[in-house]
Amino acid sequence: MAGHRWVRGARVPGVWLLLVVLAGSSLVGCGGRPATDTGKTEVQQVLDRRAAAVLHHDADAYAATGAREDYARLRAVPLEAWSYRVTSVRRDGDALTADAELSYRIRGYDSAPVTVGRALRLARDAAGRWGVTAEQPAKKAAEQLWDQGAVTVVRGEHSLVLGTGQTTARLRAFAGLADDAVPSVSAAWGTDWAGHVVVLVPKSLDGMAALLGSPASSYRGIAAVTTGETGGEADGRTQTPADRVVVNPDAYAMLGAVGRQVVLTHETAHVATRAHTTAATPLWLSEGYADWVGYRDSGRTPRQVAPELQSAVAEGRLPAALPTDADFGFSGDPARLARAYEGGWLACRMIAERWGEVKLDAFYRAVGAHQERAGAVEGALRNVLGVSLPELTADWRAYLRAQLG
Repeated sequence: MAGHRWVRGARVPGVWLLLVVLAGSSLVGCGGRPATDTGKTEVQQVLDRRAAAVLHHDADAYAATGAREDYARLRAVPLEAWSYRVTSVRRDGDALTADAELSYRIRGYDSAPVTVGRALRLARDAAGRWGVTAEQPAKKAAEQLWDQGAVTVVRGEHSLVLGTGQTTARLRAFAGLADDAVPSVSAAWGTDWAGHVVVLVPKSLDGMAALLGSPASSYRGIAAVTTGETGGEADGRTQTPADRVVVNPDAYAMLGAVGRQVVLTHETAHVATRAHTTAATPLWLSEGYADWVGYRDSGRTPRQVAPELQSAVAEGRLPAALPTDADFGFSGDPARLARAYEGGWLACRMIAERWGEVKLDAFYRAVGAHQERAGAVEGALRNVLGVSLPELTADWRAYLRAQLG
């Protein structure tokens, strides 16, 4: 069964959004009569041979299972595992329609598989053998990068960049940004995470949205998002098993050099902290922390990073409380959204300055260790920083006046 998939994103020029997407737990395909158990077994055998051909880089064996062009699109992807599990088969005249779960891992990067729903059409060849004539995402499932065209792969020191419709030079530029982001994040957060990132660069905004299984309008102006599979442990410690930073090349083109680095560093911070980010973690903390890491070495001042909040302070509209999760709603007022992210960033910046970066990290982890939202922040503030929430809020409001007034 597919699991929860979480998504985080960065808006141009520096506002971040958190979405949580529930991958479909039941796959619905085309209509038709249910096939026999024998038909299901035959389809599974075809897909088993197809998976083995992918892993053994055997183009001829893949072609023998049908749809040779699919292999050409994904052949450059360094795969450690690739398998199908047929969940249902229906007869459609002389053809079969099958629903299946595809599970795969990228070598050296995924400690647990990505699992996605796929819909396949099969027909018999002249010798009477079943072969795949088409494979595509299942209904309501997201596309994979190779569904959009041939994948080009660029390896960095701390990154793997996969792209479609992009030049190798541009993919190398993203690898450079990611390679700079990883040590920056480790310097702030520590090294108890994977220490590398996978970056997907589709051709356009539409391609990005398809990879996320959402309309393009949901991500217009979003420079990048980070998605991940749940669960997974490796080397005795909890790790994020299959995270991807997905880039919107259209929005990314609007950013300057500093903005591009900030966005990749922010997204990499989400990868590093996700094992300690839970339902107990408020958005002001998770997004504020990622912003704090992103801007930590940028040289940008609060006035440069928080223009919306600065305007509010100048007009006498000092926030009365830390941003709520509702303040981060992307479909609402963009100025309100900007102030929420800026406020979260300044809260984390203040904690790092007043109590130290080690205490900020410990506070983040302590909040995430709670089983539920109620009391999580209050308990972590008391145990780690030695203050109450009203005291932190008062300090934060004074900090806004001092930094933005």
